[in-house]
Amino acid sequence: MSDEPLPVVPIGAVGAANGPRWLVEGLWADEGVGLVGGAPKCCKTWLSLDLALSVATGTPALGTYPVPSAGPVLVFAAEDSPAAVRDRLAGIARGRGVTLDTTPIHLVLAASLRLDTARDQRRLAAAVAELRPRLLILDPFVRLHRVDENSALEVSGVLAYLRDLQREHRVAIVVVHHTRKAGVGQAQAGLGLRGSGDLHAWGDSNLYLRRQQGGLCLVVEQRNAAAPEPIALELRTCGDSTHLALAAPAIGANDGALRTQVLAALEASPRPLTQDALRETLRVRAERVVQVLRDLEAAGTIVRERRGWQVASNGKMPGETESGSAGTHPDKG
Repeated sequence: MSDEPLPVVPIGAVGAANGPRWLVEGLWADEGVGLVGGAPKCCKTWLSLDLALSVATGTPALGTYPVPSAGPVLVFAAEDSPAAVRDRLAGIARGRGVTLDTTPIHLVLAASLRLDTARDQRRLAAAVAELRPRLLILDPFVRLHRVDENSALEVSGVLAYLRDLQREHRVAIVVVHHTRKAGVGQAQAGLGLRGSGDLHAWGDSNLYLRRQQGGLCLVVEQRNAAAPEPIALELRTCGDSTHLALAAPAIGANDGALRTQVLAALEASPRPLTQDALRETLRVRAERVVQVLRDLEAAGTIVRERRGWQVASNGKMPGETESGSAGTHPDKG
């Protein structure tokens, strides 16, 4: 008896994607798998927990990157106690003005999780099926298996399981992983990862943290979207809140001109614009755009909606009179 042929479909019958879909806009693809990578003590866990809180609460990641659709998060933290994870999340939450009491973040309490064993694969899949999280975080990769990380064959088995888990349950998966000591300075961040190159190739979204010139730098790689410029971060403590945040850029001589350009771009657009769209339109670094957006939002000139930024209903271009400001209304066009 011959095998049935593989299912095929004409390309014209495939629906258009209409651009990338985001779990965290600009940082992580919706239902995407990938890595948060970096050397030890580079804040990888801080970043993964920031993503967890953002997805669970719908608040912007790193205080900047919107979450279009919030939902539950499942976390396995092999190297931290549940109390330590809660303390970190509580500090991030205080910085966001949210509480953990009703936040749908769930911790796996198993002492170990071996994704190279059929039993633990089934147990994790059952937990995901029951909880139906938007995001699953596994931290770190080295504690998830006992395979040879340098063997593409052995590593690919674990990664194939995670890809199947993602597809079956439509869950985004973040795996925290270390870079090699000798690979920290690689031009392409993913080439510095420990183990098989399959790890780098596997990700739909990859976030790499590096220490550079005394600061912390986040490099973003996307399979289906353009990567932004590297992002300068800092681990900031304000009172009893410790969290990652965008490092404040130096104020440039052209920031006033950039504010005018940002407002003009928002005014000319019939719909809200994302940070990435503004950066690409104005051809400037992400840090400068973020700082200008923050300043304009603080002044009440612009507002952030789910789909991006737009001029506030009472916003006016610099130098405009009240009679000349009607065109700034977000319903224009």
